[in-house]
Parts: sequence; structure tokens; C-alpha cells
Amino acid sequence: MKRCHIAYLACTAALVGTALGAAPAVAAHSTLVVRPGESIQKAVDAAKAGDTVLVLAGTYHESVTIRTPYVTLRGVGSGTVIEPAAKKAKKKPAGASAGKAAEKVSKKASKKPKKVAKSCAEGGNGICVLGTKTKDVKGVTVADLKVTKFSRTGVFGMATDGLTVRGVNAANNGVWGIAEERSVRSLLRDNYAHGNGDAGVFLANTIQEEAGAYDAKQTLVAHNRLEGNRIGVTVRRLRNLSVARNYVSGNCAGVFVVGDENKPKAGHLDVTANQVVANNKSCAKTERLPALKGSGIVLTGTEQTRVSRNWVAGNSGKSPLSGGIVLFKSFVGVAGTNNRVDGNVLSENSPADLVSTETGKTNSFERNSCRASKPAGLC
Repeated sequence: MKRCHIAYLACTAALVGTALGAAPAVAAHSTLVVRPGESIQKAVDAAKAGDTVLVLAGTYHESVTIRTPYVTLRGVGSGTVIEPAAKKAKKKPAGASAGKAAEKVSKKASKKPKKVAKSCAEGGNGICVLGTKTKDVKGVTVADLKVTKFSRTGVFGMATDGLTVRGVNAANNGVWGIAEERSVRSLLRDNYAHGNGDAGVFLANTIQEEAGAYDAKQTLVAHNRLEGNRIGVTVRRLRNLSVARNYVSGNCAGVFVVGDENKPKAGHLDVTANQVVANNKSCAKTERLPALKGSGIVLTGTEQTRVSRNWVAGNSGKSPLSGGIVLFKSFVGVAGTNNRVDGNVLSENSPADLVSTETGKTNSFERNSCRASKPAGLC
């Protein structure tokens, strides 16, 4: 009996040891620290899924591309500044070599140029989070830093899944503060986008081509401060998205939701509980839009979009798109359908608090607190 008992204990110990040995090891995640004078890109390239690249306070003159999933790029607040690298002056060839150099340039010019994908820096962007045509990059976070003075975009995401941009100060970039295309399940939260040439926050299905609306899969744009841009938030040809609890002021237009004749149609999204105040900056017309001034929330060519519980005040202008909440038939002639404007508080907007130039009768205006509408009877 004693021998059997000892054998039983030995077998049990062996089984326990085997079970423990089979348990998977927990992956250790690293924090890679970047100090002034060091390269952020080198640290990002060295990072593995789950790692954090922590960028200490200082000014870094570079663009950064993230392609690895589940990487976090984080600064220590607006003291971490990312700006464009200084342009290097090209040396001119001298003497006899100049003729040969000119001949080479001439031969290259005579050939049909090949389309080469631009790098993040060549595209004029600060931070790029990039997937591919066949695979989205997942779970990347960009947080707590300032991106400024880039000729195109501060933070740009393409083909991303679960991208988080949080606590970013996107200032004075040539086109967009924070932008993304072909992306799903994004969270853009607690950012400050100001002084950008076009939209503070820009979201689209695709930028380079016309196409039907893209399912953004519950992307959320929330608690951002958007000031002094051409447009605070632009949502172009997307569905299944929320713009909520943002402060939008001092832009030419506050919130712009854009659709067109392509199918599926843009819409099936929410614009809710935002403060949209005094967007009275004046902006010249572009190829796509007339001159802008005094537009609060604009829907054009959308369907099944709900605009609710927003505070919209003091937006005043004489543009075709001016007014508090404006439903405007798209510029390609497509009417908005089944949009719902309800429970908003509006005041001192001009030419009216509620404006509709839509010809369809399926849009509804209910329980809004306002004084004037165009046409009359919408309040």
C-alpha cells in the first residue's frame, strides 16, 4: 500500500508539472523611451505588438509611420511636439558635370513617370497609421502629444481597425488636423484641433476616388475641441458613426455631413449633444463648396441621420449653407431622406435656426427649441 501511495503521488506531481509546463507564457510588453535628439521612427520600428513608445517633452522634426498592430505612441502632453523636418537645400552641379546631370534629368523626364507611394513625410503628414489594401492595422493608439505645421495632415490613418487618437493637439496643419479613410471602430476623443486649413477632424470612405458610403462600424468622435478651422468636423460618405459631445466654435462651418448619389448612401449616423457656437469665420469658396460662414450643423445628401440634443447658437452668415441646423440638397442634386432633427436648442442663428432647402417630405423636425425657421413652421 505504501509503495502504491508513493507511486500515486509521483504520478500526480508529474501531471501537475506537465500542466504547469503547458501553460502559455505571458508576453512581456516594453516601453521604449525617446528623448530629444533621438528618432521616434527608430523606436516605432523596433516596437512589437503591445509595446509603448513614450516620447518625452521636446520638439522632434520628423514624420512617423506606424504599421505594427497594437502599438501605442504616446507623448507627455503638448510639451511633446512633432514638426516637419527642415528641408535640405539641393546642391547644384558645377562645371562639366552640370551638362551630364542635365542630360540625365532630361532622359528621366522623357520617360513616363511611375506612380510611387509617398511616404508619410512626402505626403506632408505628421503621424501616419497605415494598413494595406488587404489588411487593416489593428489597435494602434496615438495619444498626448502635439502635431503641428505639416503641409497636409497632423495625424492620418488609412485602413485601420480600432485606431484611438486621444489627447492630441493638432494645430496649424495645411489641410486636416486629424483624418482617416477606409477605417473602422475608431475612437477620436479629447483632442484639440485648431487652425487647420480644412477640417479639424476629417473622416471619409476614400479620399482619392468616388465610391459608396463605407460602414465605419461604430466609430466615435467625442469630447473634442475644434476651433478656428475651415470646418470643425467633416464626415464624408460614411455610415454607422457618432459625433457626440464636442465643442465646435470659431470655424467657418461647425459639423458637415456629406453624401452624394453613390450607393450605399451616406447616413445612418448620429450627431448628438454637441455645442456648436459662433462658427462665423469667413472662408472663400472651393471647387466643392461655396464660400462658408455661419454654418452650425449641415447635412447634405444624407439619409437616416439623427441630429439631436445639440446646443446650436450664434452661427450667422449669408452663404447658401448658413444657419443653425441646415438640411441642404447635395450639390449633385440628391435629396436627403428620412433625416431626423429633434430635441435641439437653437438661438440667434442667421438666416434662421432651422433651414431646409430639401424638396423631399420624409425629413422630420420635432421638439426643437428655436424661434425662426426657413421655411416657416419647422420650429
